[in-house]
Amino acid sequence: MIYSRNLLYSIGVFLLLPWAIFHLVRRGFQYRPYWQRWPERFGFVPKVADKSLIWVHAVSVGEVRTAARLIEYLQHEHPESRILVTTMTPAGSSQVRQYLDDDILHCYVPYDFPGFVRRFLDRVRPTHAVIVETEFWPNIFRLCNERSIPLLLVNVRLSQKSYDGYRRFPHFTRSMLSRVSLMAVQTEDEAERLRALGAPEDAMHVTGNLKFDARLPDNHTLEATTLRQSWGESRPVWIAASTHEDEEKFVLESFRELQQQHPELLLVLVPRQPERFARVARLCRSSGLRVIRKSEHSGKLPREMDVLLGDTIGELHGLYAAAEVAFIGGSLIRHGGHNLVEAMAVGVPTVFGPHMSNFEQSSRIALQSGAASQIRNADELAATVGSYLDDPALCERAALAAAEVIKNNRGSLRETQELIRQKMEPCPVSK
Repeated sequence: MIYSRNLLYSIGVFLLLPWAIFHLVRRGFQYRPYWQRWPERFGFVPKVADKSLIWVHAVSVGEVRTAARLIEYLQHEHPESRILVTTMTPAGSSQVRQYLDDDILHCYVPYDFPGFVRRFLDRVRPTHAVIVETEFWPNIFRLCNERSIPLLLVNVRLSQKSYDGYRRFPHFTRSMLSRVSLMAVQTEDEAERLRALGAPEDAMHVTGNLKFDARLPDNHTLEATTLRQSWGESRPVWIAASTHEDEEKFVLESFRELQQQHPELLLVLVPRQPERFARVARLCRSSGLRVIRKSEHSGKLPREMDVLLGDTIGELHGLYAAAEVAFIGGSLIRHGGHNLVEAMAVGVPTVFGPHMSNFEQSSRIALQSGAASQIRNADELAATVGSYLDDPALCERAALAAAEVIKNNRGSLRETQELIRQKMEPCPVSK
């Protein structure tokens, strides 16, 4: 029965390949890196001659940043092994080169079809697979298990919505999760969901959220100071980060409203997907706002500019640090929100909508501490952002609360490192 379900899943993946190729082509028209290195997505990756290799999969930008210190640990503890980092997106690929040193190997992860995964594993021959957050791929899990490659899942999160989806296929999900050697989970609630789905108890450990241990770029304070000098140090700045389609229109409407009380207000708007940068710039112009893209700007920002479009990769920390208040995208729509810890780490008050299921614990802690505010709908966005712009003391209290939250929730990195150390000794050679 499990075999038949695996077969049906693989057939489904194969049938979806034309859609995946169309998706790459379409996105490539807006963001050209999607047209590059296609063979890697089918398992045609460079062969690795080293006898020992540790494979780390971090799907995109946030996961690469989250895993950066863990990858550095693996390099230090296993100097005999090469480290291969795979991503799914070009933006994630760029972060590997920006955040990690040149000794790190990188390629795209193959689509989860048996032939592609086998080809990938034949060429890189990993001794261990470390998978960051909720990347559950049945064929990758099965084929790693068949080759005695331990699967170590770290910083795992599982929202109620995702749990409900997996629960529809209980036997298939249980079989997939039974192949995991380590599951380092962010919260006890998520651990309970995974246990209910059949994850092995002896693999389960609640370690907290690695994002609280992420290292800030060394130059983020200097970068923020330089940005404020170029934007105008007296201008109030509101950043709306990781926004999705259908959210930008609400952000721009709120910005228009806020301009009535703060005529010099600058909006820094950072869409989530790079391929949407040009489209969002057009949306700003069609709304009657003057916009400039960060990639095209240098020197002093003209005072008449209303919107700075954040169309660069890997600079969000600096943009957050240069703002008075941040809106976290993906939360006004049913996406589940994005990482608010980045903003909290640089002392910026955060505002987010009702949909933060992807970051349940961190958003709850932020609200309880006074580091953040939650709005029920788009109509409340301008009022809540305005309350921070009007009250520097409120911003200061939120910044202090955020610093305390970050301090009190560190420690996941150390626990995860120790669990990985136990699982990697001794280090077998894959078949």
